[in-house]
Amino acid sequence: MAITSANQLELLQTAEAVAREKMIDPELVVQAMEESLARAAKSRYGADLDIRVAIDRKTGRATFTRVRTVVEDDAVENHHAELTVAQAKSHLADPKVGDEIIDEVPPVELGRIAAQSAKQVILQKVREAERDRQYEEFIDRQGTIINGVVRREEYGNIIVDIGRGEGILRRNEKIGRESYRPNDRIRCYIKDVRREARGPQVFLSRTAPEFMAELFKMEVPEIYDGIIVIKAVARDPGSRAKIGVISYDSSIDPVGACVGMRGSRVQAVVNELQGEKIDIIPWNEDQATFLVNALQPAEVSKVVIDEDAGRIEVVVPDEQLSLAIGRRGQNVRLASQLTGLDIDIMTEADESARRQAEFTERTKLFMDELDVDEFMAQLLVAEGFTNLEEVAYVELDELLSIDGFDEGTAGELQARARDRLEEVSRKALEVARELGAEDSLITFEGLTPQMVEALTKDDVKTLEDFATCADWELAGGWTTVNGQRVKDDGVLEPFDVSLEEAQHLIMTARVLLGWVDPSELEPEVEAEGEEETA
Repeated sequence: MAITSANQLELLQTAEAVAREKMIDPELVVQAMEESLARAAKSRYGADLDIRVAIDRKTGRATFTRVRTVVEDDAVENHHAELTVAQAKSHLADPKVGDEIIDEVPPVELGRIAAQSAKQVILQKVREAERDRQYEEFIDRQGTIINGVVRREEYGNIIVDIGRGEGILRRNEKIGRESYRPNDRIRCYIKDVRREARGPQVFLSRTAPEFMAELFKMEVPEIYDGIIVIKAVARDPGSRAKIGVISYDSSIDPVGACVGMRGSRVQAVVNELQGEKIDIIPWNEDQATFLVNALQPAEVSKVVIDEDAGRIEVVVPDEQLSLAIGRRGQNVRLASQLTGLDIDIMTEADESARRQAEFTERTKLFMDELDVDEFMAQLLVAEGFTNLEEVAYVELDELLSIDGFDEGTAGELQARARDRLEEVSRKALEVARELGAEDSLITFEGLTPQMVEALTKDDVKTLEDFATCADWELAGGWTTVNGQRVKDDGVLEPFDVSLEEAQHLIMTARVLLGWVDPSELEPEVEAEGEEETA
Protein backbone atom coordinates (compact mmCIF):
# COMPACT_ATOMS: atom_id res chain seq x y z
CA MET A 1 0.00 0.00 0.00
CA ALA A 2 1.10 3.60 -0.46
CA ILE A 3 1.45 5.68 2.65
CA THR A 4 -0.25 8.55 0.81
CA SER A 5 -3.31 6.55 -0.12
CA ALA A 6 -4.05 5.57 3.48
CA ASN A 7 -5.91 7.77 5.86
CA GLN A 8 -3.09 9.85 7.27
CA LEU A 9 -4.76 10.32 10.65
CA GLU A 10 -4.93 6.54 10.99
CA LEU A 11 -1.22 6.50 11.88
CA LEU A 12 -1.75 8.76 14.88
CA GLN A 13 -4.89 6.91 15.95
CA THR A 14 -3.02 3.61 15.81
CA ALA A 15 -0.13 5.08 17.81
CA GLU A 16 -2.46 6.37 20.52
CA ALA A 17 -4.34 3.06 20.71
CA VAL A 18 -1.13 1.04 21.08
CA ALA A 19 0.28 3.48 23.66
CA ARG A 20 -2.94 3.34 25.67
CA GLU A 21 -3.01 -0.44 25.60
CA LYS A 22 0.65 -0.82 26.61
CA MET A 23 0.62 2.19 28.95
CA ILE A 24 3.59 3.89 27.30
CA ASP A 25 4.22 7.32 25.78
CA PRO A 26 2.48 7.74 22.35
CA GLU A 27 5.56 9.63 21.16
CA LEU A 28 7.59 6.42 21.45
CA VAL A 29 5.13 4.61 19.17
CA VAL A 30 5.23 7.40 16.57
CA GLN A 31 9.05 7.35 16.63
CA ALA A 32 8.94 3.59 16.07
CA MET A 33 6.65 4.15 13.08
CA GLU A 34 9.05 6.73 11.66
CA GLU A 35 11.96 4.32 12.00
CA SER A 36 10.03 1.46 10.40
CA LEU A 37 8.98 3.62 7.43
CA ALA A 38 12.56 4.86 7.03
CA ARG A 39 13.81 1.27 6.96
CA ALA A 40 11.22 0.38 4.30
CA ALA A 41 12.27 3.42 2.24
CA LYS A 42 15.94 2.40 2.42
CA SER A 43 15.08 -1.00 1.02
CA ARG A 44 13.41 0.84 -1.92
CA TYR A 45 15.92 3.63 -2.57
CA GLY A 46 19.15 1.96 -1.37
CA ALA A 47 20.62 0.99 1.99
CA ASP A 48 23.51 3.48 1.63
CA LEU A 49 21.20 6.48 1.55
CA ASP A 50 20.33 8.36 4.71
CA ILE A 51 16.54 8.32 4.43
CA ARG A 52 14.53 9.85 7.25
CA VAL A 53 10.80 9.98 7.87
CA ALA A 54 8.92 12.58 9.90
CA ILE A 55 5.26 12.11 10.80
CA ASP A 56 3.34 15.30 11.50
CA ARG A 57 1.98 15.00 15.04
CA LYS A 58 -1.25 16.83 14.10
CA THR A 59 -2.15 15.70 10.58
CA GLY A 60 -0.41 12.33 10.48
CA ARG A 61 1.26 13.17 7.14
CA ALA A 62 4.53 11.28 6.63
CA THR A 63 7.35 13.20 4.93
CA PHE A 64 10.24 11.23 3.37
CA THR A 65 13.58 13.06 3.06
CA ARG A 66 17.07 12.22 1.89
CA VAL A 67 19.82 13.74 4.01
CA ARG A 68 23.41 14.35 2.90
CA THR A 69 26.04 15.66 5.32
CA VAL A 70 28.94 17.99 4.44
CA VAL A 71 32.31 16.53 5.57
CA GLU A 72 36.03 17.22 5.09
CA ASP A 73 37.45 16.49 1.65
CA ASP A 74 39.37 13.42 2.88
CA ALA A 75 36.64 12.15 5.17
CA VAL A 76 34.08 10.99 2.60
CA GLU A 77 33.26 7.32 3.22
CA ASN A 78 29.74 7.05 1.81
CA HIS A 79 29.19 9.03 -1.39
CA HIS A 80 25.44 8.53 -1.18
CA ALA A 81 25.11 10.18 2.25
CA GLU A 82 28.17 12.49 2.39
CA LEU A 83 29.71 15.13 0.16
CA THR A 84 32.61 17.59 0.28
CA VAL A 85 32.39 21.35 0.78
CA ALA A 86 33.11 21.91 -2.95
CA GLN A 87 30.34 19.51 -3.99
CA ALA A 88 27.92 21.15 -1.58
CA LYS A 89 28.35 24.62 -3.20
CA SER A 90 25.88 23.66 -5.91
CA HIS A 91 23.25 23.19 -3.21
CA LEU A 92 24.21 25.74 -0.52
CA ALA A 93 25.52 29.28 -0.81
CA ASP A 94 28.12 28.99 1.94
CA PRO A 95 28.46 25.32 2.98
CA LYS A 96 30.40 24.32 6.10
CA VAL A 97 31.44 20.97 7.52
CA GLY A 98 28.51 19.54 9.41
CA ASP A 99 25.79 21.21 7.32
CA GLU A 100 23.03 18.94 6.01
CA ILE A 101 21.38 19.02 2.59
CA ILE A 102 17.79 17.82 2.86
CA ASP A 103 15.77 16.81 -0.22
CA GLU A 104 12.23 15.47 -0.08
CA VAL A 105 11.71 12.18 -1.90
CA PRO A 106 8.47 10.52 -3.04
CA PRO A 107 6.70 8.29 -0.49
CA VAL A 108 7.34 4.61 -0.97
CA GLU A 109 4.87 1.92 -1.81
CA LEU A 110 4.78 -0.52 1.13
CA GLY A 111 4.74 -3.98 -0.34
CA ARG A 112 3.76 -7.04 1.68
CA ILE A 113 7.33 -7.77 2.84
CA ALA A 114 8.10 -4.12 3.60
CA ALA A 115 4.86 -3.77 5.55
CA GLN A 116 5.66 -6.89 7.56
CA SER A 117 9.16 -5.55 8.30
CA ALA A 118 7.70 -2.20 9.39
CA LYS A 119 5.27 -3.99 11.68
CA GLN A 120 8.11 -5.96 13.30
CA VAL A 121 10.10 -2.78 13.96
CA ILE A 122 7.10 -1.12 15.58
CA LEU A 123 6.36 -4.16 17.75
CA GLN A 124 10.01 -4.39 18.82
CA LYS A 125 10.14 -0.73 19.80
CA VAL A 126 6.86 -0.99 21.67
CA ARG A 127 8.12 -4.06 23.56
CA GLU A 128 11.35 -2.25 24.52
CA ALA A 129 9.38 0.79 25.73
CA GLU A 130 7.05 -1.47 27.70
CA ARG A 131 10.02 -3.24 29.33
CA ASP A 132 11.63 0.05 30.30
CA ARG A 133 8.34 1.23 31.79
CA GLN A 134 7.95 -1.98 33.79
CA TYR A 135 11.54 -1.88 35.03
CA GLU A 136 11.30 1.74 36.18
CA GLU A 137 8.02 0.98 37.95
CA PHE A 138 9.19 -2.10 39.86
CA ILE A 139 12.76 -1.03 40.64
CA ASP A 140 11.26 1.70 42.83
CA ARG A 141 9.15 -0.90 44.63
CA GLN A 142 12.03 -3.25 45.36
CA GLY A 143 12.12 -4.03 49.08
CA THR A 144 8.35 -3.73 49.53
CA ILE A 145 5.43 -6.14 49.72
CA ILE A 146 3.15 -6.58 46.71
CA ASN A 147 -0.19 -8.34 46.28
CA GLY A 148 -0.61 -10.48 43.19
CA VAL A 149 -2.62 -13.23 41.54
CA VAL A 150 -1.17 -16.62 40.69
CA ARG A 151 -1.14 -17.13 36.93
CA ARG A 152 0.56 -20.50 36.43
CA GLU A 153 3.26 -22.83 37.69
CA GLU A 154 6.43 -23.57 35.72
CA TYR A 155 8.79 -26.29 36.97
CA GLY A 156 7.84 -25.58 40.57
CA ASN A 157 8.19 -21.80 40.14
CA ILE A 158 5.06 -19.65 40.52
CA ILE A 159 4.37 -16.94 37.93
CA VAL A 160 2.47 -14.11 39.63
CA ASP A 161 0.45 -11.33 37.97
CA ILE A 162 1.54 -8.18 39.82
CA GLY A 163 -0.46 -5.62 37.88
CA ARG A 164 1.55 -4.14 35.04
CA GLY A 165 3.82 -7.14 34.74
CA GLU A 166 4.64 -10.57 36.03
CA GLY A 167 6.88 -11.70 38.88
CA ILE A 168 8.46 -15.07 39.54
CA LEU A 169 8.34 -16.81 42.91
CA ARG A 170 11.00 -19.52 42.78
CA ARG A 171 10.29 -22.77 44.56
CA ASN A 172 13.11 -22.16 47.06
CA GLU A 173 11.47 -18.82 47.95
CA LYS A 174 8.18 -20.48 48.94
CA ILE A 175 7.40 -21.30 52.55
CA GLY A 176 7.61 -25.01 53.29
CA ARG A 177 5.34 -27.07 51.07
CA GLU A 178 2.79 -24.38 50.33
CA SER A 179 1.10 -24.78 46.95
CA TYR A 180 -0.97 -22.42 44.85
CA ARG A 181 -3.54 -22.77 42.10
CA PRO A 182 -4.27 -20.32 39.27
CA ASN A 183 -6.19 -17.21 40.37
CA ASP A 184 -5.16 -17.64 44.04
CA ARG A 185 -4.27 -14.32 45.69
CA ILE A 186 -0.72 -14.15 47.05
CA ARG A 187 1.35 -11.65 49.00
CA CYS A 188 5.11 -11.53 48.31
CA TYR A 189 8.23 -9.46 48.96
CA ILE A 190 9.94 -7.90 45.92
CA LYS A 191 13.46 -9.19 46.50
CA ASP A 192 15.16 -8.19 43.27
CA VAL A 193 14.43 -6.50 39.93
CA ARG A 194 16.79 -7.10 37.02
CA ARG A 195 16.88 -5.75 33.48
CA GLU A 196 17.29 -8.79 31.22
CA ALA A 197 17.12 -9.39 27.47
CA ARG A 198 13.64 -10.90 27.61
CA GLY A 199 12.36 -8.05 29.74
CA PRO A 200 12.50 -6.94 33.37
CA GLN A 201 12.55 -9.89 35.75
CA VAL A 202 10.83 -9.29 39.09
CA PHE A 203 11.96 -11.87 41.65
CA LEU A 204 9.60 -12.43 44.56
CA SER A 205 10.14 -14.10 47.92
CA ARG A 206 8.16 -15.33 50.90
CA THR A 207 11.16 -16.71 52.80
CA ALA A 208 13.29 -13.55 52.99
CA PRO A 209 13.75 -12.13 56.51
CA GLU A 210 12.78 -8.74 55.09
CA PHE A 211 9.33 -10.14 54.22
CA MET A 212 8.62 -10.67 57.90
CA ALA A 213 9.98 -7.23 58.77
CA GLU A 214 7.69 -5.60 56.18
CA LEU A 215 4.69 -7.58 57.47
CA PHE A 216 5.33 -6.28 60.99
CA LYS A 217 5.63 -2.77 59.59
CA MET A 218 2.15 -3.16 58.09
CA GLU A 219 0.64 -4.58 61.30
CA VAL A 220 2.40 -2.41 63.92
CA PRO A 221 1.87 1.36 63.51
CA GLU A 222 4.76 2.12 65.89
CA ILE A 223 7.18 0.38 63.50
CA TYR A 224 5.72 2.22 60.50
CA ASP A 225 6.14 5.54 62.37
CA GLY A 226 9.74 4.71 63.35
CA ILE A 227 9.11 4.67 67.10
CA ILE A 228 10.01 0.97 67.18
CA VAL A 229 12.84 -0.26 64.97
CA ILE A 230 13.45 -3.82 63.76
CA LYS A 231 17.19 -4.34 64.25
CA ALA A 232 17.54 -7.98 63.15
CA VAL A 233 15.48 -10.85 61.77
CA ALA A 234 16.34 -14.55 61.52
CA ARG A 235 14.01 -17.13 59.98
CA ASP A 236 13.63 -20.83 59.48
CA PRO A 237 10.79 -20.30 56.96
CA GLY A 238 7.54 -22.00 57.87
CA SER A 239 8.85 -23.23 61.21
CA ARG A 240 10.29 -20.61 63.55
CA ALA A 241 11.69 -17.09 63.53
CA LYS A 242 13.29 -14.55 65.84
CA ILE A 243 13.01 -10.79 65.46
CA GLY A 244 14.99 -8.22 67.46
CA VAL A 245 13.19 -4.92 68.17
CA ILE A 246 13.99 -1.77 70.11
CA SER A 247 11.84 1.19 71.14
CA TYR A 248 13.13 4.76 71.10
CA ASP A 249 10.22 5.85 73.30
CA SER A 250 10.69 4.75 76.91
CA SER A 251 6.91 4.67 77.43
CA ILE A 252 6.39 2.01 74.72
CA ASP A 253 7.27 -1.64 75.25
CA PRO A 254 8.59 -2.88 71.88
CA VAL A 255 7.73 -6.53 72.51
CA GLY A 256 4.23 -5.75 73.76
CA ALA A 257 3.53 -3.41 70.84
CA CYS A 258 4.55 -6.11 68.34
CA VAL A 259 2.44 -8.75 70.09
CA GLY A 260 -0.64 -6.56 70.23
CA MET A 261 -3.83 -6.94 72.21
CA ARG A 262 -4.26 -10.65 72.92
CA GLY A 263 -1.59 -11.35 70.31
CA SER A 264 -3.64 -9.91 67.44
CA ARG A 265 -0.74 -8.19 65.66
CA VAL A 266 1.76 -11.03 65.77
CA GLN A 267 -0.99 -13.54 64.96
CA ALA A 268 -1.75 -11.71 61.72
CA VAL A 269 1.89 -12.14 60.70
CA VAL A 270 1.92 -15.78 61.82
CA ASN A 271 -1.16 -16.52 59.71
CA GLU A 272 0.44 -14.99 56.62
CA LEU A 273 3.58 -17.08 57.19
CA GLN A 274 1.74 -20.40 57.37
CA GLY A 275 1.88 -20.71 61.16
CA GLU A 276 5.57 -19.81 61.57
CA LYS A 277 6.25 -19.37 65.31
CA ILE A 278 7.82 -15.99 66.08
CA ASP A 279 9.98 -15.06 69.09
CA ILE A 280 10.04 -11.28 69.59
CA ILE A 281 13.32 -10.34 71.26
CA PRO A 282 14.20 -6.98 72.91
CA TRP A 283 17.33 -5.77 71.11
CA ASN A 284 20.29 -4.55 73.17
CA GLU A 285 23.56 -2.90 72.14
CA ASP A 286 25.43 -5.14 74.56
CA GLN A 287 26.12 -8.34 72.61
CA ALA A 288 26.05 -10.59 75.66
CA THR A 289 22.69 -9.23 76.86
CA PHE A 290 21.18 -9.46 73.38
CA LEU A 291 22.40 -13.05 73.04
CA VAL A 292 20.87 -14.03 76.38
CA ASN A 293 17.58 -12.59 75.12
CA ALA A 294 17.98 -14.29 71.71
CA LEU A 295 18.37 -17.73 73.26
CA GLN A 296 15.00 -17.50 74.94
CA PRO A 297 13.21 -19.53 76.21
CA ALA A 298 16.46 -21.15 77.47
CA GLU A 299 18.21 -19.69 80.53
CA VAL A 300 21.88 -18.69 80.27
CA SER A 301 24.38 -18.93 83.14
CA LYS A 302 27.39 -17.24 81.57
CA VAL A 303 28.54 -15.70 78.29
CA VAL A 304 32.17 -15.46 77.07
CA ILE A 305 32.80 -13.39 73.91
CA ASP A 306 35.85 -13.72 71.64
CA GLU A 307 35.57 -10.52 69.59
CA ASP A 308 38.63 -11.23 67.42
CA ALA A 309 37.28 -14.59 66.28
CA GLY A 310 33.67 -13.40 66.21
CA ARG A 311 32.70 -16.35 68.38
CA ILE A 312 30.80 -16.59 71.61
CA GLU A 313 30.63 -19.28 74.28
CA VAL A 314 27.39 -19.72 76.18
CA VAL A 315 27.14 -21.75 79.38
CA VAL A 316 23.68 -23.07 80.31
CA PRO A 317 22.45 -25.28 83.15
CA ASP A 318 22.58 -28.99 82.31
CA GLU A 319 18.81 -29.34 82.11
CA GLN A 320 18.57 -26.33 79.74
CA LEU A 321 20.95 -27.68 77.06
CA SER A 322 18.35 -29.28 74.79
CA LEU A 323 16.10 -26.20 75.08
CA ALA A 324 18.97 -23.85 74.20
CA ILE A 325 19.99 -25.90 71.18
CA GLY A 326 16.42 -26.51 70.04
CA ARG A 327 15.10 -29.17 67.73
CA ARG A 328 17.76 -29.96 65.11
CA GLY A 329 19.77 -27.00 66.43
CA GLN A 330 17.09 -24.54 65.37
CA ASN A 331 17.13 -22.27 68.43
CA VAL A 332 20.89 -21.75 68.54
CA ARG A 333 21.07 -21.41 64.73
CA LEU A 334 18.48 -18.62 64.71
CA ALA A 335 20.17 -16.90 67.66
CA SER A 336 23.46 -17.05 65.74
CA GLN A 337 21.87 -15.48 62.64
CA LEU A 338 20.23 -12.82 64.78
CA THR A 339 23.45 -11.77 66.56
CA GLY A 340 25.87 -12.42 63.69
CA LEU A 341 28.13 -14.51 65.95
CA ASP A 342 29.17 -18.15 65.97
CA ILE A 343 27.78 -19.63 69.18
CA ASP A 344 29.20 -22.57 71.11
CA ILE A 345 26.84 -23.90 73.76
CA MET A 346 28.07 -25.98 76.66
CA THR A 347 26.63 -27.10 79.97
CA GLU A 348 27.92 -25.98 83.34
CA ALA A 349 29.34 -29.47 83.82
CA ASP A 350 31.22 -29.28 80.48
CA GLU A 351 32.58 -25.83 81.34
CA SER A 352 33.64 -27.01 84.78
CA ALA A 353 35.42 -29.99 83.23
CA ARG A 354 37.19 -27.76 80.71
CA ARG A 355 38.29 -25.30 83.37
CA GLN A 356 39.57 -28.20 85.46
CA ALA A 357 41.49 -29.55 82.46
CA GLU A 358 43.06 -26.12 81.87
CA PHE A 359 43.94 -25.85 85.56
CA THR A 360 45.59 -29.28 85.49
CA GLU A 361 47.49 -28.50 82.29
CA ARG A 362 48.89 -25.23 83.61
CA THR A 363 49.75 -26.83 86.95
CA LYS A 364 51.76 -29.50 85.15
CA LEU A 365 53.49 -26.83 83.04
CA PHE A 366 54.77 -24.99 86.13
CA MET A 367 55.73 -28.24 87.85
CA ASP A 368 57.81 -29.38 84.85
CA GLU A 369 59.34 -26.05 83.82
CA LEU A 370 59.98 -24.50 87.25
CA ASP A 371 60.68 -27.75 89.10
CA VAL A 372 58.21 -26.94 91.91
CA ASP A 373 55.76 -29.17 93.79
CA GLU A 374 52.09 -29.47 92.89
CA PHE A 375 50.90 -27.22 95.72
CA MET A 376 53.07 -24.27 94.64
CA ALA A 377 52.15 -24.75 90.96
CA GLN A 378 48.46 -24.74 91.88
CA LEU A 379 48.94 -21.50 93.83
CA LEU A 380 50.41 -19.83 90.73
CA VAL A 381 47.54 -21.03 88.50
CA ALA A 382 44.93 -19.99 91.07
CA GLU A 383 46.41 -16.46 91.08
CA GLY A 384 45.91 -16.24 87.30
CA PHE A 385 49.40 -17.03 85.97
CA THR A 386 49.16 -18.89 82.65
CA ASN A 387 52.73 -19.08 81.27
CA LEU A 388 56.43 -18.72 82.13
CA GLU A 389 56.70 -15.20 80.69
CA GLU A 390 54.20 -13.89 83.22
CA VAL A 391 56.15 -15.44 86.12
CA ALA A 392 59.53 -14.29 84.80
CA TYR A 393 58.75 -10.66 84.11
CA VAL A 394 55.89 -9.75 86.48
CA GLU A 395 56.52 -7.23 89.24
CA LEU A 396 57.96 -8.98 92.30
CA ASP A 397 55.17 -7.53 94.48
CA GLU A 398 52.58 -9.61 92.62
CA LEU A 399 54.39 -12.83 93.54
CA LEU A 400 54.84 -11.64 97.12
CA SER A 401 51.08 -11.08 97.40
CA ILE A 402 50.56 -14.86 97.17
CA ASP A 403 50.12 -16.45 100.59
CA GLY A 404 53.26 -18.27 101.69
CA PHE A 405 55.60 -16.54 99.18
CA ASP A 406 58.56 -14.59 100.60
CA GLU A 407 61.24 -12.64 98.70
CA GLY A 408 63.52 -15.65 98.49
CA THR A 409 60.82 -17.90 97.05
CA ALA A 410 59.59 -15.26 94.57
CA GLY A 411 63.12 -14.39 93.44
CA GLU A 412 64.02 -18.07 92.96
CA LEU A 413 60.86 -18.66 90.90
CA GLN A 414 61.62 -15.69 88.62
CA ALA A 415 65.23 -16.81 88.19
CA ARG A 416 64.15 -20.35 87.23
CA ALA A 417 61.53 -18.99 84.81
CA ARG A 418 64.07 -16.72 83.09
CA ASP A 419 66.68 -19.46 82.86
CA ARG A 420 64.12 -21.80 81.32
CA LEU A 421 63.00 -19.18 78.81
CA GLU A 422 66.62 -18.48 77.81
CA GLU A 423 67.22 -22.20 77.33
CA VAL A 424 64.09 -22.52 75.17
CA SER A 425 65.14 -19.47 73.11
CA ARG A 426 68.65 -20.89 72.60
CA LYS A 427 67.29 -24.23 71.38
CA ALA A 428 64.79 -22.45 69.11
CA LEU A 429 67.61 -20.45 67.52
CA GLU A 430 69.65 -23.60 66.97
CA VAL A 431 66.72 -25.29 65.23
CA ALA A 432 66.04 -22.18 63.12
CA ARG A 433 69.67 -21.94 61.97
CA GLU A 434 69.74 -25.65 61.13
CA LEU A 435 66.63 -25.13 58.98
CA GLY A 436 68.29 -22.26 57.10
CA ALA A 437 67.16 -19.10 58.89
CA GLU A 438 69.33 -16.14 57.88
CA ASP A 439 70.64 -13.44 60.23
CA SER A 440 68.43 -10.81 58.55
CA LEU A 441 65.40 -12.61 59.99
CA ILE A 442 66.98 -13.68 63.30
CA THR A 443 68.09 -10.14 64.20
CA PHE A 444 64.86 -8.48 63.06
CA GLU A 445 63.44 -6.55 66.00
CA GLY A 446 60.04 -7.76 67.13
CA LEU A 447 60.59 -11.47 66.51
CA THR A 448 61.50 -13.83 69.36
CA PRO A 449 63.66 -16.93 68.71
CA GLN A 450 60.54 -19.08 69.04
CA MET A 451 58.79 -16.97 66.40
CA VAL A 452 61.79 -17.28 64.08
CA GLU A 453 61.71 -21.06 64.55
CA ALA A 454 58.00 -21.19 63.68
CA LEU A 455 58.53 -18.99 60.60
CA THR A 456 61.48 -21.08 59.42
CA LYS A 457 59.42 -24.28 59.73
CA ASP A 458 56.86 -22.56 57.50
CA ASP A 459 59.63 -21.90 54.91
CA VAL A 460 60.01 -18.20 55.80
CA LYS A 461 63.80 -17.99 56.16
CA THR A 462 64.82 -14.46 55.15
CA LEU A 463 63.63 -10.94 55.81
CA GLU A 464 62.52 -10.80 52.15
CA ASP A 465 60.35 -13.88 52.70
CA PHE A 466 58.87 -12.27 55.80
CA ALA A 467 58.12 -8.98 54.01
CA THR A 468 56.05 -10.79 51.36
CA CYS A 469 53.74 -12.34 53.97
CA ALA A 470 50.15 -11.17 54.46
CA ASP A 471 49.03 -10.08 57.92
CA TRP A 472 46.48 -12.92 58.20
CA GLU A 473 49.18 -15.46 57.30
CA LEU A 474 51.00 -14.40 60.46
CA ALA A 475 48.13 -13.58 62.86
CA GLY A 476 45.44 -15.89 61.47
CA GLY A 477 41.87 -14.94 60.74
CA TRP A 478 38.43 -16.05 59.69
CA THR A 479 36.95 -16.45 56.22
CA THR A 480 33.42 -17.37 55.13
CA VAL A 481 33.14 -20.42 52.86
CA ASN A 482 29.68 -21.50 51.68
CA GLY A 483 28.09 -19.49 54.49
CA GLN A 484 30.29 -21.09 57.17
CA ARG A 485 33.06 -19.27 59.06
CA VAL A 486 36.36 -21.14 58.59
CA LYS A 487 39.48 -20.56 60.71
CA ASP A 488 42.77 -19.69 58.99
CA ASP A 489 45.66 -20.55 61.31
CA GLY A 490 48.48 -17.98 61.44
CA VAL A 491 52.17 -18.90 61.79
CA LEU A 492 52.61 -16.52 64.75
CA GLU A 493 49.11 -17.00 66.17
CA PRO A 494 50.37 -19.23 69.05
CA PHE A 495 52.39 -16.21 70.22
CA ASP A 496 49.27 -13.98 70.45
CA VAL A 497 50.36 -11.71 67.59
CA SER A 498 47.37 -9.54 66.57
CA LEU A 499 46.55 -8.43 63.02
CA GLU A 500 47.68 -4.88 63.83
CA GLU A 501 51.00 -6.12 65.20
CA ALA A 502 51.49 -8.36 62.15
CA GLN A 503 50.81 -5.40 59.82
CA HIS A 504 53.33 -3.26 61.72
CA LEU A 505 56.04 -5.96 61.57
CA ILE A 506 55.52 -6.55 57.84
CA MET A 507 55.60 -2.82 57.00
CA THR A 508 58.74 -2.34 59.13
CA ALA A 509 60.43 -5.15 57.20
CA ARG A 510 59.43 -3.58 53.88
CA VAL A 511 60.84 -0.22 54.96
CA LEU A 512 64.16 -1.84 56.01
CA LEU A 513 64.37 -3.55 52.61
CA GLY A 514 63.63 -0.28 50.79
CA TRP A 515 60.38 -1.54 49.32
CA VAL A 516 58.35 1.19 51.00
CA ASP A 517 59.22 4.86 51.45
CA PRO A 518 58.96 5.71 55.20
CA SER A 519 57.55 9.13 54.31
CA GLU A 520 54.48 7.41 52.87
CA LEU A 521 53.72 6.04 56.33
CA GLU A 522 54.21 9.36 58.18
CA PRO A 523 50.76 10.86 57.40
CA GLU A 524 49.12 7.78 58.93
CA VAL A 525 51.22 8.15 62.07
CA GLU A 526 50.43 11.86 62.27
CA ALA A 527 46.72 11.16 61.81
CA GLU A 528 46.83 8.62 64.62
CA GLY A 529 48.57 11.15 66.84
CA GLU A 530 45.95 13.79 66.04
CA GLU A 531 43.15 11.36 66.93
CA GLU A 532 44.80 10.58 70.28
CA THR A 533 45.20 14.31 70.98
CA ALA A 534 41.54 14.94 70.09
